[in-house]
Amino acid sequence: MKNKCNKIINLLKKKKLKIAFAESCTGGMLASSITSVAGSSKVFTLGLVTYSNNSKNSVLKVPKEIIKKYGAVSEQCCLSMVKNLSRISKSHICISITGIAGPNGGSKKKPVGLVYIGVKKVNKVNVFRYFFKNKSRRYIQKVTVTKSLDLILNSLK
Repeated sequence: MKNKCNKIINLLKKKKLKIAFAESCTGGMLASSITSVAGSSKVFTLGLVTYSNNSKNSVLKVPKEIIKKYGAVSEQCCLSMVKNLSRISKSHICISITGIAGPNGGSKKKPVGLVYIGVKKVNKVNVFRYFFKNKSRRYIQKVTVTKSLDLILNSLK
C-alpha cells in the first residue's frame, strides 16, 4: 500500500494536481494512507469522514431526498458526495467512499461488503460498485482503500 501511495503522490506532484477524499465506511483510512507519506501535503487538500447521514447532508450537501430514496449506501449518494467534494475542495481528483463494512447493518438488498467508490477527475465522474465477500470489517475497509488507490492510479495514467 505504501508503494502505491508513494507512486500516487509522485504522479500528482509531477502533474501538479491536488486530491481530496470524502470517506464513510473507511473512516479516514484512505486519507491516513496518503498522509503517511512525506510530501503528501503538497498534493492532498482535504479529507472528510462523513460517517453519518446527517454529516453527508450538512457537510457534503448530499440532498436528504437522495439518502431517503436510495440510502446512504447507493450510487446516487456516492455520486453526490464526490461532486460536492469537488466543489468544496477545488481539487483536481476527488474520491468518495460509502458502503457497509459490517459485521452488521447489511440486508438482502444491500449486504455487508457492498461498497461504492466515486472518482471525479476534472469533469469526468465515475461511480464503481463493489461487493467484497469476506465479512470482516477490517478486511472490507482495507480492500476498499486498496481498490481506491488503484482507481486513483488508473486515473493518473
